[in-house]
Order: sequence, then structure tokens, then C-alpha cells
Amino acid sequence: MLAFSEFGDHTPTADRPALLIVHGLYGSGRNWGVIAKRLADDRRVITMDMRNHGQSDHTDSHSYPDMSGDLATLIDHIGGPVDICGHSMGGKAAMVLALQRPDLLRRLVVADIAPVAYSHTQTHQIDAMRQVDLATVSRRSDANAQLAAAGVEPALQSFFTQSLDVAGKRWRLNLDTLEAEMDKIIGWPDVQGRFDGPTLFLTGGDSDYVSPDDRPQIKSLFPQARFAKLPGAGHWLHADKPREFEAALRVFLTA
Repeated sequence: MLAFSEFGDHTPTADRPALLIVHGLYGSGRNWGVIAKRLADDRRVITMDMRNHGQSDHTDSHSYPDMSGDLATLIDHIGGPVDICGHSMGGKAAMVLALQRPDLLRRLVVADIAPVAYSHTQTHQIDAMRQVDLATVSRRSDANAQLAAAGVEPALQSFFTQSLDVAGKRWRLNLDTLEAEMDKIIGWPDVQGRFDGPTLFLTGGDSDYVSPDDRPQIKSLFPQARFAKLPGAGHWLHADKPREFEAALRVFLTA
């Protein structure tokens, strides 16, 4: 089962169930710790490490049906139904879960991703992480400097090194599987189903990950989908505008 952390000691209710936050590619549950703690003031919040990330198991596969199954197992363990917020890769995993197991969800928030295949790849980030000479790293700042030399922007340097085990001289990311499965990660599976529950597609105003052309596909799978943008935010909208992101979640989840 996925490694997970819990925030808040509230007993879930029908109108305020537990909230699962599902991170994106190269992330981990710890990336969402601050937002999770804030949202836990009135509900139970769960963050997890997805497979091949963080403290969760490394496997040879990384498909969205796999990740959907992992989330279903976690929900069965903690008790559902739940609300889910998924960002990027985590948003796609959450969407597949909603389509395959709608009984496990009450409300769904999809952060800056659409149920479509993308043409870009993220393997260059794997190349940059592999260039880090872990034998010479004694603190995260050492790795940040090497990532900078490899052309990684400052915000992503800190993001990546949160998945670095400095003492163990290893990445907590299964870089080999993530590289081998990149086509699946940037793609969209042939999945059947429809989720009729309330759904919010929350995007960054400066991001192009979700376009107006995607809306027919979104509405065919999520008929109750609503759309909102955070002005001044990019793809990492929860990091660019954390307070505004939190406020948007609260409004939608308690409506």
C-alpha cells in the first residue's frame, strides 16, 4: 500500500469527508505538507507518496490504471468515500479513479491537467537528476548547485531535492521506471466510465496545460465539471499561489 501521512483528527462526515491530496510527477506527499496542515483545520487530510516516488514501493510499471488501483486500496484502508485533489500526474490518476470507481469519491478537484495525451516529455529532468554526483553531496544545497549547472531552474531544484535521500546517497524516485513509462505518464489511457459528481478543473492563469479545446472531452467524462483559473499562477499553481489555491479548494469542497 502507498505510504501516507494524516493531518487533523476530525471524524469524517457525509458533508466533510477526508480529503486526499495526490501529488504530481517527481513529487511526494511532503510537497503538500503546508497546504494539508492548513486544510486540516476542519477535516481529515491525507497525503501520500505515489508508486515509484518517496517512501512508496518501486515497481516496474507506472500506468494510470496502476495508480488508480493504488488510490482505491488506500481509500479502502482509510474509509471512503473521500474528496480528492490531484495535481498534474496525480490529477490524471484521480480522474481515472473517478471514472473506474465513482463510488469512492464525493467531489474531485483536478489541478492543471486534462484527460488528454500531451506531446511534451519530462525525461530531460531525469537526465538532470542523474547528472548529480551523489557521492559528493553532503547537503541538499550541493545537489541544488549541480542541478543548476545542468540547467534546472531554481524552483525545480528545491522541488527535486525534496526527493533526495542525502544520507543514503540516493533518489527516492524510481528514475528507471519513470523514464521507461514516460509515454504512459504523458499519455491518457483508454478508460471507460463517467463521473457524475461535482468536479472542479482548477488551472493556472499562465499555464497552457488545459485549453478550451479540451473542454468537450472533459465534459463527456465529467458532466458536472466547472472551470476556474488562478491569475498569475503557472502549472505549479499550488506553489505559485498557495493561499488562493487553498481558498479555491475550500469554496468548492464546502459548497
